[in-house]
Amino acid sequence: MADRKAKLTIDGKTIELDILSGTLGPDVIDVSEIVKSGYFTYDPGFISTAACESKITYIDGDKGILLYRGYPIDQLAMKSDFLEVCYLLLNGELPTGTQYTDFCKTLNRHTMVHEQMRNFFNGFRRDAHPMAIMVGVIGALSAFYHDTLDIKNPEHRLTSALRLIAKMPTIAAMCYKYSIGQPFMPPQNNMSYAANFLHMMFGTPCEEFVPNPVLARALDRIFILHADHEQNASTSTVRLAGSTGANPYACISAGIGALWGPAHGGANEAALNMLHEIGDIKNIGKYIEKAKDPNDKFRLMGFGHRVYKNYDPRAKVMRETCYEVLEAVGAHDDPFFKLAMALEKIALEDPYFIERKLYPNVDFYSGVTLSAIGIPTNMFTVIFALARTIGWITQWNEMISSPYKLGRPRQLYKGPVERNFVDIKKRK
Repeated sequence: MADRKAKLTIDGKTIELDILSGTLGPDVIDVSEIVKSGYFTYDPGFISTAACESKITYIDGDKGILLYRGYPIDQLAMKSDFLEVCYLLLNGELPTGTQYTDFCKTLNRHTMVHEQMRNFFNGFRRDAHPMAIMVGVIGALSAFYHDTLDIKNPEHRLTSALRLIAKMPTIAAMCYKYSIGQPFMPPQNNMSYAANFLHMMFGTPCEEFVPNPVLARALDRIFILHADHEQNASTSTVRLAGSTGANPYACISAGIGALWGPAHGGANEAALNMLHEIGDIKNIGKYIEKAKDPNDKFRLMGFGHRVYKNYDPRAKVMRETCYEVLEAVGAHDDPFFKLAMALEKIALEDPYFIERKLYPNVDFYSGVTLSAIGIPTNMFTVIFALARTIGWITQWNEMISSPYKLGRPRQLYKGPVERNFVDIKKRK
């Protein structure tokens, strides 16, 4: 029981509500007792509601803090690698050298996909959006691994997690290869996670493909920066689906569907599309004025963040990585990338943006970086889903491992009151 209480008085009746404290962040008021009084709480968008208890990720948007299991995101992105972060998220602690080696070996045993899964791709049109394919194929994994779908069995849950982490790059690359009519490239387990993905994306059977280590490291950082982000829309979707007892592949598929929305996972694609709309450095001034005009519908995409009211902690690492990639591919003189950097400079120096804390966020830099690597725009959200899979499956596993309730949000009904049915012949 909580030591402190909040008191809510409704129609002369006082209800005592527990005040709960976490290890970090604001205290929360347990409102579950309110329902006994005949009332619900009203919170559109759930912006004031803690829907679960979690030990995985912590965000302080005002201070620009993002922690995975207590570790600052910038330290992990600069000093760790994605698979080490995967281990951390899944297990709660960083691995020892032996644990890391064994973890990588285990993942390598799951990188291939069943040969019959190739048939799924043939059912999609060649111009199908890769996210549409991902939703279907990931959900279909349950048809191939139904022998480990007992969500009450910890070993089954771990095996499902490892399969998803290992197979996501393979399936993501297959989505791309299918869309351009090239043969699928099998995974190479002697490569790093990110390098192997680049190999499966851009390699062909005709010649050896050696991934650029600068690009592989950049992609690895992108994976780390997007691995988890607390109870966002897609993660909440995974948890809500999981609360029904659905299998993990169905839950992750649901998360991919939520991530597909342009307001969530499509932000870096939207930022890149905005740059294409601006078109030329000489047009920046006009678009800056449009962005400042409250009556103009134009918005600068990739600047500011709903959660971070300060600088996005992921953006600093992503900015440095972006410049490394541009240097590695010789893109500094490319008109498009010069436009992006010119826009960044204005946003960092213009008082209008500084006062409103509209700093370039991780989506701005990741969009530019992925484009420089050569990844097409319609694959951006797929990359996001690939990276976020570890967060989704960790959040799902945390929920299933603890007491939980079937998710059932309530509503404020504004429809018609009860009325009697009228036969169609008598309706006017």
